[in-house]
Amino acid sequence: MTIVRADDWPQWLGPNRDGEWQETGILEKFPPGGPKVVWKVKTGQGYGGPAVTQGKVFFGDRILTDKDGKQDTSIRSGTKGVERMLCLDQKTGEQLWKHEYTIEYKISYGAGPRCTPTVDGDRVYMLGAMGDLNCYNVADGKVLWSKNFLKDYDAKLNIWGFAAHPLVDGDKLICLVGGSEERLVVAFDKKTGEELWTSQSLMADAGYSAPVIYDFGGRRTLVIWHSRAAIGLDPEMGKRLWSYPWQIKFGLTAPMPKKIGADQLFLTAFYDGPVMLKIGSESTPSEVWKPVSKGEKPGQTAGIQSIMPTPYLKDGHIYGVCSYGELRCISAKTGERLWETRKPVVGTPTEEGKETRWGNAFLTPNGDRFFLFNEQGELIIAKLSPKGYEEIDRAKILAPTNKMAGRLTVWCHPAYAGKCLFVKNDEEMVCVDLAK
Repeated sequence: MTIVRADDWPQWLGPNRDGEWQETGILEKFPPGGPKVVWKVKTGQGYGGPAVTQGKVFFGDRILTDKDGKQDTSIRSGTKGVERMLCLDQKTGEQLWKHEYTIEYKISYGAGPRCTPTVDGDRVYMLGAMGDLNCYNVADGKVLWSKNFLKDYDAKLNIWGFAAHPLVDGDKLICLVGGSEERLVVAFDKKTGEELWTSQSLMADAGYSAPVIYDFGGRRTLVIWHSRAAIGLDPEMGKRLWSYPWQIKFGLTAPMPKKIGADQLFLTAFYDGPVMLKIGSESTPSEVWKPVSKGEKPGQTAGIQSIMPTPYLKDGHIYGVCSYGELRCISAKTGERLWETRKPVVGTPTEEGKETRWGNAFLTPNGDRFFLFNEQGELIIAKLSPKGYEEIDRAKILAPTNKMAGRLTVWCHPAYAGKCLFVKNDEEMVCVDLAK
């Protein structure tokens, strides 16, 4: 069993894959001029956030080059480049090792890999945007085994590439592969790469949601949300336990399913809205509530319709960023919306602020507060309650550099470890001190 410290961030959404930052001794407000930058290093493009553990920082990026070997800044798919996995010293930012391979992206928004590395003991796993899965030795970056989902599993290439962060469960590495012939989901032996089981088929875009395991009624359940359904599998053998058919427009299943209470599961999608399911012994979960949206515009949406960030549950209420940059609070019991504000995403003081399609901010709870990292590279400290949004402080951390959304953004999920923030844009990664 791998021991993970509370001040580590070894995978997508932290130690327990729940998005919670549990460290204490964190500052209440930022010092004048913003928090101290411990170090910064140059990086390539990429949407994937870092993993931080064992005194090391792990992340993937992509360097684009033209025929003369100069960096290509057009950020277009169809160009050849180098996809990389890098390991840095957590304290200094010094590069400890890297592994790189040439690759041609054939996807939309082709600005680098999407996944956060998954670190497990002496191994780290990274899934690239074109389906390259590599297992590395943590100490020196040696490739211990590798797979390519397109070549090895006849997987269908998603519109926006491969983005479902691999999950370690015991001796298994579980991946949303998207392959044919009962190979939508594959469990590999995490040490050798040998297939342990395969499950389900889908001749379509598999979607982007990370696998996650929850306990429902005393039964460990692997939840997979793909573009045609949310399904529950036995994580030991891959046998399907239940299925909720739901065809998602453009396969936009990026937010991770969240367990609510003892037996409910919350899902949210940009175009198709939210649904609260009750998971029981039946083969099809029942709907607790499912509000009907009239469209994607703010006045047409119901509940929370997220594009990327995974919403968070606190004291019977769900907080999340909706389709046009609105931070919303809804009742987990009924789905009723209690309030919304665009201030954390676009920085405006009122709800009548600028509508920002796909506007984004990542929510991370710490104690009784939230840290919100928004797409403009700002870090915000705020309190969220059913009464409303209370901003405590904000500071500029990074410049938005990605142009793919028609405006400059930074869409990388941050990591919080060692009382520091670790986050990158398409040009650099920074480590910022958040200690009291």
